[in-house]
Amino acid sequence: MTPPLRIATRKSALALWQAEHVAGLLRQAHPGLVVELVPLSTRGDEILDRSLATIGGKGLFLKELEVAMQDGRADIAVHSLKDVPAALEPGFELSAILPRADAADAFISNHYATLADLPNGARVGTSSLRRQAQLRAVRGDLQLLDLRGNVNTRLAKLDEGHYDAIILACAGVERLGMAHRITTRLASPDWLPAPGQGAIAVESRLGDARVAGLLGALTDPDTLLAVNAERAMNERLGGSCAVAIGAWCVVAEYGLTLHGMVGDALTGELLHAQADSTTDDPVTLGHQVAAMLLDQGAAALLQPQR
Repeated sequence: MTPPLRIATRKSALALWQAEHVAGLLRQAHPGLVVELVPLSTRGDEILDRSLATIGGKGLFLKELEVAMQDGRADIAVHSLKDVPAALEPGFELSAILPRADAADAFISNHYATLADLPNGARVGTSSLRRQAQLRAVRGDLQLLDLRGNVNTRLAKLDEGHYDAIILACAGVERLGMAHRITTRLASPDWLPAPGQGAIAVESRLGDARVAGLLGALTDPDTLLAVNAERAMNERLGGSCAVAIGAWCVVAEYGLTLHGMVGDALTGELLHAQADSTTDDPVTLGHQVAAMLLDQGAAALLQPQR
């Protein structure tokens, strides 16, 4: 009898939706395969009174899931790719990248239609330094307040009047069936998302042939090209949640176009770079854009900002 495939996942509604989505795709691709979810709580989910930058970064959402794979309690883990550090822990690999959903950020407000409509000094909730840097660049008058928790918790805080607006990822809001809450999309290239935003990644133990065989059909080639360029740029810049980095790669018939940004969440200073590649070499393109940003002085902005 074929053993079940066990998926480690966080317990939030969005994480469970993503894990169930992967489970459904696996069952469809491999009739008869038994797929089970292993819901786990991570430190990133439990510590909500401090920003990720101060408690150890995005890897806090992965550690417990990786331990479950190491211990044999799970075979794979499902993540939002934007939450996956540029460099994985030894012994793990990303074995599938699903087709990308909307990569844009969402401006959400109950009273104001756009970012420009917010009154002077309005309270905007986001703990992302990337979002803070871009907000300060266009509206230096705003009060930027920390906002942690799952999507439902963040929307509830907005509805309770703690903020005039909040910024979330469109993909997460839409996956939970709440697209009607999105007031305005903050879209590229004027506003850059996090590297990998909108894509779901499946992590597994390095060299697990059975898992690789089961997951092979799930990867979307265009999404893989795009996010590999974005993540290569991020890794070359030493990206983490302690610095403000945005990236957006467009895949077209002629090749790839990568937009990159490094910012300062305290001052709103932004550095932008863009490059094209006529070959399917996303890593080289990512490194090229990173070098262009460093040539502009990005290193000074890449020091931990909080």
